[in-house]
Amino acid sequence: MRIINNPQDMQKFVKEQKRLGKTVGFVPTMGYLHQGHLSLVERAKRENDLVVVSIFVNPTQFGQGEDFDIYPRDFERDQKLLEGLDVDAIFYPAVEDIYPANYKTYVEVYDITEKLCGASRPGHFKGVTTIVTKLFNMVLPDRAYFGLKDAQQVLVIKQMVKDLNFPVEIVPCPIVREEDGLAMSSRNVNLNPDERKAALVLSQSLFAAQKLILEGERDGAKIKRFIEEKISKEPLAKIDYVKVVSGENLEEVEELKGEILIALAVKIGKVRLIDNIMVEV
Repeated sequence: MRIINNPQDMQKFVKEQKRLGKTVGFVPTMGYLHQGHLSLVERAKRENDLVVVSIFVNPTQFGQGEDFDIYPRDFERDQKLLEGLDVDAIFYPAVEDIYPANYKTYVEVYDITEKLCGASRPGHFKGVTTIVTKLFNMVLPDRAYFGLKDAQQVLVIKQMVKDLNFPVEIVPCPIVREEDGLAMSSRNVNLNPDERKAALVLSQSLFAAQKLILEGERDGAKIKRFIEEKISKEPLAKIDYVKVVSGENLEEVEELKGEILIALAVKIGKVRLIDNIMVEV
């Protein structure tokens, strides 16, 4: 397994492999890997000749007062996990390699970035689309793998790839959960034991809402209120948003019909967590 720090070296390595006729699968991460990330790597391994995983905590997608400084980092741990999966290369650049002095260029998707997480984290998706664009240009993948826990992010990146004619197939992958239902997240490590227990209210409220829908409830507002009331009973939880939206364009829906995304963001203590479920009605 190669560890590559320099963007030009990353491009050179991939170009050499592509000249040999190899397909490239890419898993972009911010590190502190968990089974959710590893499931993306395993799928990329099945579907490509070569797999590259990037590890880069991207400062431009964190707002002022967010958790950039305390975002968990442990490269040696990540390296061992990826060695165990026989990954071909880790791209591990420094911030100054990605955003050198006098950096002035950003990529921005409109409309769908202004909803859900975009409404409460202004500028977040501008940072996401910029770093993903740069990584695509450095890694030159045929396929890129993203987890659906960040369902809005997947939609935004698919829109960007379509609009800017990137020759990359975006492969959305299912949410991976702990045995008790909590969606796996690198941020979970920042929860103390009481907060970890309280965080279960996210998945529990979503699954309870899913059950109501499967039993015939079609009123989007009722589903939203049901989830909000359930989460509000947890003293350590503070709701950022609960939304019942179209899975296609993230517009809020009154009557549930077609592909529905129920998404939420909740602060448990100081840790902001997101989760969602997709329901076909």
